[in-house]
Amino acid sequence: MTVDFANLGADVPEEPVRTSPYEYDYFVIGGGSGGLASAKTASELGAKVALADFVKPSPQGTSWGLGGTCVNVGCIPKKLMHFASMFGEYYNDQQECGWETAQKQHNWKRMVDNVQKHISTLNWGYRVQLIDKNVTYFNYLAKLVDNHTISLLNKDGQEMKRVTSEHILVAVGGRPSFGGIPGADECCYSSDDLFSLKEMPKKVLVVGASYISLECAGFLHALQKDVTVMVRSIFLRGFDQDMADKVAEYMANEGIKFIRNSVPNAFKKTEDGKVEVKYTENGEERVEVYDAVLMAIGRNADTKNLDLEKAGVQLSPRTGKVIVNDYEQSNVENIWAVGDVAEGKPELTPVAIQAGTYLAKRLFGGSSQRMDYINVPTTVFTPLEYSCCGYSEEDANKEFGEENIEVYHTAFKPLEWNFLDSREASSCYAKVIVNLKDNEKVVGIHFLGPHAGEVMQGFAVSLKLGLTKAILDETIGIHPTCAEEITKLDVTKRSGITAEKTGC
Repeated sequence: MTVDFANLGADVPEEPVRTSPYEYDYFVIGGGSGGLASAKTASELGAKVALADFVKPSPQGTSWGLGGTCVNVGCIPKKLMHFASMFGEYYNDQQECGWETAQKQHNWKRMVDNVQKHISTLNWGYRVQLIDKNVTYFNYLAKLVDNHTISLLNKDGQEMKRVTSEHILVAVGGRPSFGGIPGADECCYSSDDLFSLKEMPKKVLVVGASYISLECAGFLHALQKDVTVMVRSIFLRGFDQDMADKVAEYMANEGIKFIRNSVPNAFKKTEDGKVEVKYTENGEERVEVYDAVLMAIGRNADTKNLDLEKAGVQLSPRTGKVIVNDYEQSNVENIWAVGDVAEGKPELTPVAIQAGTYLAKRLFGGSSQRMDYINVPTTVFTPLEYSCCGYSEEDANKEFGEENIEVYHTAFKPLEWNFLDSREASSCYAKVIVNLKDNEKVVGIHFLGPHAGEVMQGFAVSLKLGLTKAILDETIGIHPTCAEEITKLDVTKRSGITAEKTGC
């Protein structure tokens, strides 16, 4: 049997006679992680569900299939390229460990082809899942006519169909910002383009200090590119700044160049296809030419073309995101939002999936469970990974009072690094933030070191269960590992004693 993916949903099995005045019980706008999870769960619970997904090409013409940002231009290709880049990082390490290695050379095109091959299998898998779950799929742009009516348009803006639904979920995520800088759209790439480029030139400028910027700069450098990062102010805004500065310090020690206190003013293509960048550094106007420029200054909610205002949906005037309550509900009672498009919620794939799943269970399964946005773990996949769960030190001081916060910390060197003269002795760092007024309850854990994401996942469970410093002290570490450092913290910042560790 040949499946016509252009008209998915046309062969959905017959439904029983419906009493609802609407064609669908649940209409999901957006085929990313949150939307897919919510649509499939709702259908499993007996709802009649449809999902619309439309990818507007980037300014450079890049587009992709079903699955949203994470699968196509986010977490998945990013982690694969981070993994690939680690082999470049380990090249010198191998020699110091006694391995005789061949000449170091990376084939960018082969890596990208394999990354895209994996993404294509995921795109196909999501389409098959929607068929299996009896979710009607529309590869059209969905716009609201009113709070129950959706207009479906093709790529040329022609209306192909109108449908109605009792509930509508907005889960369209976001797209990279080019900041309105002259020439940026024409001259620069974004993360929407990077992971499918068949060739990446040598000298690259990365603009921004976001996690996307630092992650991309990190793996590009390890993949033999000459990388410079342009930073306006602070690194990793929204993260613990103590940790953010240590991430940047490590990257600088690895050979990545930073232009601090700088903003680009204009971009222009040169006659030989390079990019001329005019920028201001510490108040002075400068010009530099790069082979390629990657813009990573932030992301905007992809709500501009959805006509949400026709249904009365309130958006944040600053971010364009849907303002929601603790139940992912907008100001319009039957319109909901999850994922990166929901105002004030963490922009993380697992958060979108869980929020979307819980929402469907509440609407169609009789559940009352809602998403808990506290103590959500995350990892920044920079050359030395940074992972955290709970409050940053700055936010803990604001929430509980600086006098009520204690920070236990250590700077350490992984055992494996003792092979390696090239590695800085105390680059790795861990700290645990506790509330002195609440039995030294742990309110934040931060870890900078190898495989930080794998380290943090287990500790995230313990934070959910109310971890205290006493319990942490009673926990036996696995020796010799980096993760055990979190169980052995006895030096506080307040004491002024050096955090650098010696011996076991």
